[in-house]
Amino acid sequence: MAQILVVDDEMGIRELLSEILTDEGHAVRLAENATAARLARIEARPDLVLLDIWMPDTDGITLLKEWVSGGQLTMPVIMMSGHGTIDTAVEATRIGALDFLEKPIALQKLLSSVKRALAKTTVHAAGALTLAAFPRSAPLRDLRKRLEQVADKSPALMLKSAQGGIVELAARTLHVPGKAWLDLTLDSAPLTLEVLQAASGGVLYVEELGRLSRLQQKNVQFAIERLEKYGMRMIAATAQDTASLLEQGWDEPLLARLSDVWLNLPSLFELRDEVPSIASHLLAQLIELHGVPPRRFSTAALNALRQYAWPGGYGELRSTVKSLALSALEEEIDADDVGNRIAMAGTSALAVADLPPDVMRMPLREAREAFERIYFEHHLRLEGGNMTRLAEKSGLERTHLYRKLKDLGLRQGKRDEGEA
Repeated sequence: MAQILVVDDEMGIRELLSEILTDEGHAVRLAENATAARLARIEARPDLVLLDIWMPDTDGITLLKEWVSGGQLTMPVIMMSGHGTIDTAVEATRIGALDFLEKPIALQKLLSSVKRALAKTTVHAAGALTLAAFPRSAPLRDLRKRLEQVADKSPALMLKSAQGGIVELAARTLHVPGKAWLDLTLDSAPLTLEVLQAASGGVLYVEELGRLSRLQQKNVQFAIERLEKYGMRMIAATAQDTASLLEQGWDEPLLARLSDVWLNLPSLFELRDEVPSIASHLLAQLIELHGVPPRRFSTAALNALRQYAWPGGYGELRSTVKSLALSALEEEIDADDVGNRIAMAGTSALAVADLPPDVMRMPLREAREAFERIYFEHHLRLEGGNMTRLAEKSGLERTHLYRKLKDLGLRQGKRDEGEA
């Protein structure tokens, strides 16, 4: 018997599918919208989800993307729609859905799709990479030891990381397999005791404190007061200083509590010798768990990945590897594929060679400043001096961005989209 979650805003369809699947011997849970589906996924941990695309609060494609990005796609998902197109079906399966059913759903097609989905034993959550995957890398092995040692002192941990860091890779290392992983940046709805209870023993994750809205900040406050009660861990990160966060409305005592136990993280630029290994692991997991055709990196491709500065950090590297795996025309991904992909992303490579020749002899603060100056000069040129787009590209709040450019001695660009 399997646990199946049916998500559809039409009561008649929910009840019909429930009756059919129950007669087949399955346990069925129903959800009328995305909000109910989120809670049901945490509480029931279904073996399969039948997910409608068109719903009033959040559409099914968006919810599927949310589960994928949050590492919550721990089960096969079959999309359903009465207004589907071939493009919609392709998009859903590209994101991570196993199948697509067009309404009205034929009985045999439904049962066949469900049977095939339940027979699929691999799950996407197992593909979340952690530092444990790199026992031969001294920097990553040592980082893992420090991370676990520091995290043992408190249920709340602050990761301090400059732009281009490995926040999620580090945070996933502290996640217990099979337990909940809740990204507090994905939802602005008030956090409830029911959600925390259903996520007991799991991780509450915030990749960048500076991106949270006021309501999301209240969710952090609500959760941190109840971590011990529900056996949860909160892992939050930021590239901003305390003064900048206070300017954005953060509560000072809350920031002090979040920062009580903290750890500095290196950037991918500082870990560039480990980038080929990280990229290779990401590619191997895509092939094994996500049905990507067999691919391998050439030596030149791995070197190109190593030379790139990765201003977008681990998320940019993971996205690049996935795009390369899906778009490569040959089994071997070469250096041209890597170069073209980086160019298509709108950011040409910032090579190590572009930095001052004595950068490796500089103190860390000066070396980071040298990289930041090249990074912002590059993006100021790329965005034509437009500060709105530069803020979006860098992930910095505008006030913090202006201060950063001033500290680096760089000319500030246009203040909004409308300026010439």
